[in-house]
Parts: sequence; C-alpha cells; structure tokens
Amino acid sequence: MTRDEALKQLRTLAQARALGRHVGSDRLIQAAVDALVADVDAPSLPLLAGLGRHEEPEAQELFGHVAEELGIRFEAPASPRAAKWALAHWLAAQIVDGSLDPARGADLIWAEVAMDLDYPDELQPIIECAIHLADWDEGWDIPMDRLREDALSAARALIAHRGPDTSTLE
Repeated sequence: MTRDEALKQLRTLAQARALGRHVGSDRLIQAAVDALVADVDAPSLPLLAGLGRHEEPEAQELFGHVAEELGIRFEAPASPRAAKWALAHWLAAQIVDGSLDPARGADLIWAEVAMDLDYPDELQPIIECAIHLADWDEGWDIPMDRLREDALSAARALIAHRGPDTSTLE
C-alpha cells in the first residue's frame, strides 16, 4: 500500500464515521497499521496501530486524534437532509471507485437514503437498479453483470449532478 492509498483509506474511514456508518475498531487499528507501514506520520498513529484486543474501545477516540492530526477530519452536514444527500453521494463515490460493490451500494442508497428523502427524482435511476438487482434471478434475459454496470452508471450520474443539499466529499 502506498502512502496516498493509506491516507485515502484513513480519509474514507473518517468520512464513513462522520456519515453515521459503523466502522469497527478492528478496521481502524488495521488502517493505522497500514498507514504506518506506508510511512504516514502522525503522533497518535502508532498508539492506534499498537492497540491490543482488550484495548479496542480506545480505537474510536484515538482515530479521531489521528484524523485531526492528519487534517482528514470530516464533519457531516448539520442538516439531516443534507447529511442524507452527503451519504448518497459518498456511497455513489465508493461504487465508482470500486471500493463498494454496485449491487450493495445501490441497495444501501435505496434503503438508507432514498426513503428518508422521500424518494427524490435524482435517486430514481439508482433505486431502480437496486430493485432490479434485488429481484434478479437466473431466468432473466439480462445478465447480473449488466445490472451492476447500470448501477455503476447511475452512481456516476448521481455524482455528476450534485444538488444544493450536497456536501463535497473527496
């Protein structure tokens, strides 16, 4: 893992936590280990990387220090609506960069965002993909890979058309 990849991993975890996603202590500790191996330097990083199993409860707080020290701390929008839009765009970005399976990402946007936003028109293409992917079976004429590609295209379109309620996520 390169230094840039390690920083991206840490940034993604900071964003996930800020957007209300569960990030286990084990993932935070492993990301710290990866970052140390990749020559990322922050005072709290070795402390986080060195936590043992019985010290895992300390990982969440230590990760906050690491994020602050590296300048990757992320604040979700204060408005619940804007925070949901930020989550939708963040999930779409994860689909596009390949770190989230398109079927899983489309389903998460459908289940965790769309309903709370009252199924806005901007999310309809990815919601339709999620429905098709959830209902798909081997008897369909459309291959599963095609549906995944459609979800990827819908995620790209969602990212390209950010609205006023969105926050910029890198």
